[in-house]
Amino acid sequence: MASGSDRNPIIIGGLPSQVPDFDPEETQEWLDSLDAAVDERGRERARYLMLRLIERARERRVAVPEMRSTDYVNTIPTKSEPFFPGNEEIERRILNATRWNAAVMVSRAQRPGIGVGGHIATFASSASLYDVGFNHFFRGKDEGDGGDQVFFQGHASPGIYARAYLLDRLTEQQLDGFRQEKSKYPQGLSSYPHPRSMPDFWEFPTVSMGLGPLGAIYQARMNRYMQARGIADTSRSHVWAFLGDGEMDEPESLGQLTLAAREGLDNLTFVVNCNLQRLDGPVRGNGKIIQELESVFRGAGWNVIKLIWDRTWDPLLAQDRDGILVNKMNITPDGQFQTYATETGAYIREHFFGDDHRLRAMVENMTDDQILHLGRGGHDHRKIYAAFKAAKEHKGQPTVILAKTIKGWTLGPNFEGRNATHQMKKLTVDDLKRFRDRLHLPISDKELESGLPPYYHPGRDSEEIQYMHDRRKSLGGYVPTRVVRSKPLALPDDKAYATVKKGTGQQSIATTMAFVRLLKDLMRDKEIGKRFVLIAPDEYRTFGMDSFFPSAKIYNPLGQQYEAVDRDLLLAYKESPTGQMLHDGISEAGCTASLTAAGSAYATHGEPLIPVYVFYSMFGFQRTGDQFWQMADQLARGFVLGATAGRTTLTGEGLQHADGHSQLLASTNPACVAYDPAYAYEIAHIVQDGLRRMYGSSAEHPHGEDVFYYLTVYNEPIQHPAEPADVDVEGIVKGVHKLSEGTAGSIPAQIMASGVAVPWALEAQKILAEEWNVKADVWSATSWNELRREAVECEEHNLLHPEEEQRVPYVTRKLSGAEGPFVAVSDWMRSVPDQIARWVPGTYQSLGADGFGFADTRGAARRFFHIDAQSIVVAVLTELAREGKVDRSALKQAIDRYQLLDVSAADPGAAGGDA
Repeated sequence: MASGSDRNPIIIGGLPSQVPDFDPEETQEWLDSLDAAVDERGRERARYLMLRLIERARERRVAVPEMRSTDYVNTIPTKSEPFFPGNEEIERRILNATRWNAAVMVSRAQRPGIGVGGHIATFASSASLYDVGFNHFFRGKDEGDGGDQVFFQGHASPGIYARAYLLDRLTEQQLDGFRQEKSKYPQGLSSYPHPRSMPDFWEFPTVSMGLGPLGAIYQARMNRYMQARGIADTSRSHVWAFLGDGEMDEPESLGQLTLAAREGLDNLTFVVNCNLQRLDGPVRGNGKIIQELESVFRGAGWNVIKLIWDRTWDPLLAQDRDGILVNKMNITPDGQFQTYATETGAYIREHFFGDDHRLRAMVENMTDDQILHLGRGGHDHRKIYAAFKAAKEHKGQPTVILAKTIKGWTLGPNFEGRNATHQMKKLTVDDLKRFRDRLHLPISDKELESGLPPYYHPGRDSEEIQYMHDRRKSLGGYVPTRVVRSKPLALPDDKAYATVKKGTGQQSIATTMAFVRLLKDLMRDKEIGKRFVLIAPDEYRTFGMDSFFPSAKIYNPLGQQYEAVDRDLLLAYKESPTGQMLHDGISEAGCTASLTAAGSAYATHGEPLIPVYVFYSMFGFQRTGDQFWQMADQLARGFVLGATAGRTTLTGEGLQHADGHSQLLASTNPACVAYDPAYAYEIAHIVQDGLRRMYGSSAEHPHGEDVFYYLTVYNEPIQHPAEPADVDVEGIVKGVHKLSEGTAGSIPAQIMASGVAVPWALEAQKILAEEWNVKADVWSATSWNELRREAVECEEHNLLHPEEEQRVPYVTRKLSGAEGPFVAVSDWMRSVPDQIARWVPGTYQSLGADGFGFADTRGAARRFFHIDAQSIVVAVLTELAREGKVDRSALKQAIDRYQLLDVSAADPGAAGGDA
């Protein structure tokens, strides 16, 4: 890794590289003059002179490019291109076979009775980019490390499958199972890079556009983090992200570029496939997306390599004495270049070269066919190799390669550069014949005219296939490949959880603090302590985690090069190159990307990390829900803490902080194991079970389970009881356990509560007994979601196995002996506890905070939503009256007695509600 002094925080750009120097002596005189000004008058004077020259140049209408962008030519001049070490002819034949099989696979997937679709145009444009990477750059995992991490563009997956087929990694049967994962199981292939669907093949899910570039940045940063902390040697790993120019409009694509530059992530390369097209049309019809992206990346601190023209343009650029050709390239909009990709050589001669006699003279000896085949740099292996090599060798900055291509390249006139090409999936017989001829493949007309078009394989012993195997062997194995080498962790015993299980006595603390206390004890463990990765979006102090600053420290590759303003305090802000805490600033998207990179390190690098991501209120599952799906797809593990949870607990903050729905959002993610605990000892058992499931070993899951745990914790201080002697650990983990059995009253009832609502339920239990002769039991529902999930599994089994003994859901069995109506309450909307309604053995009513939140006291908010203790009392009495066990007149009496219709009459509750 480059040291801080080696990094270049100033962007040096905007200088011509491709334009030839026709008067080197004059050029040298100008350079000598500049050197003399610097030597004799100093840098500031020289800077002033340069700025005045630029000013005068603009006055004289001399086109001087801005520092943020350069001419529309290749960054690497022809004379600086390195030797190409491959056999270009063999690589061309390999690429032709790959192109054919990718297109045929998608076309065959459209056969009658299947019709599952696919995309072929994206890979057609980027095929050469991938081929150079596979043959010369992408490192595999066979040498025992993590190799390179390659984020493949999602829509290019057919080409990756096609190449794997040539290498005997996939069979023809599997290619025919494209997008038929269940009906062709186990031979089906996922539509896009989905590690959960193909856990031995894909490493990174990327087709949710924008998340690939974001994930790649934080993967490169995680590689550096693991290296700095001595967890894994990632020094040889390089992260490659293949992206689309249209994809760069996603906010996540560009949102964290400055982090990559700030931390000098020269182990990261973006390759943006600039085919100038979105899904439906041009990316910048009236503009130039490559120039725009160059400006953005340069401004963010990246090294930019533009790869625009192939070698056929080199002779023309070499004779461009007046810069007229470069100027024409500069001023031609992308929409017009897209048109040139679909037109004839004669059209290009007339419209591109024809408006200036100097341009016309350049191509007067060229045929229309030669003009037609003036190509784009993203299809030229030698130019691509030069760009990739320069990116790998550049130090101190991340690099972006902006490669110009044609969408649908080689697929024929019906596909190339067409606005509709992204949606075109099937090739006609005539299309196939033209495509075959373009690729020079030995496939007969008869094979194309009779039935489905065939796949092409040159033979296992052919020169092409041996070349492919040799290249991959030299680079450390096949890519993509996902390997799980990590071993189960030696987990701490019960002693590590003892402190929080003792309760808090007379002290009141929030469940957020209870978790932090447990985390501090776990981080002291000699086996797993160093593997915790703490992640927060600029809220460590809010969550009481500033106590970790002095010991764990905040990760910063440059350390702390200043005196902290709070350096005299015990909990001073402390940064370190080996820090354990990731402080990603106010960026939940960045934090979730860190979470995913850390949570999948057990597979990526064979070293398990235990990420703990603590976020504020709803700014997790709501704001970055798509990334939690990405995390699930990447089989990442770890703990997610929804701190300051609840719709009324943080109510001083108002509507946009009042989270009453994240548990419901979490229920939609099959990999998310979600809990809403009330007490410290519940948290202890949940975390212990999470560590066991994710980082331990079992017969069914020898490498741990591919899940992640989500706990909602609160900022309202309460007294935490000690763990009961007969604690129901199974109930806590499965989702419900009896917390308090009613001891007074004669009319039975049941109250189920979760999280911060448990104290309200206990208060309601007391009121019911003392004032209404109701003997209510209180249950802590630690996970409504898990109860529902298990019940659904039971019903699914019973549906398909009617002859077997019918399974009874855990929640039904657990509550089967409980008498009376059930009232469920939480600080969430009713839909959360309603998840289990059908399996509760009795009448069931739920209370919840439905609607928008607002700023007020906790008591007022709970009275407004009718979820406070008095409202629970009325709800229980209502259900008892419905069953005829209580006179209905009692309901009006209770409403009047507790003033349920008057929000201002409620006890304000515990002071606070602020963060």
